[in-house]
Amino acid sequence: MPVNYVCCLLVRRYSIGTQFVLSEYINLSMAQAVYDKLEDGTFTGRIPSCPGVLAFGTTLRRCEDELRSTLEVWILLGLKLGHTLPVIANINLNREPRHDSMGAV
Repeated sequence: MPVNYVCCLLVRRYSIGTQFVLSEYINLSMAQAVYDKLEDGTFTGRIPSCPGVLAFGTTLRRCEDELRSTLEVWILLGLKLGHTLPVIANINLNREPRHDSMGAV
């Protein structure tokens, strides 16, 4: 299943008001990020609840941007490969999407 298709399924089937679940999941995951300044003045960031999501940057802002990008790819790849993703603030991306009738879409 193509990653774009997986993303479209999440956007169509899981919405909270005007906020989409995937966006909320990313934002809440990023809120858990831990950053460290390295000896050479660069930064590293990680999200403890998302194993392997790690990024580096020459500035804190660049590190944050890289971390968000890494997280997005990690989520989409995990969904495509059927990996179990952590539940963040009661958002569980692991469950099967509901299948709404065409009239509901």
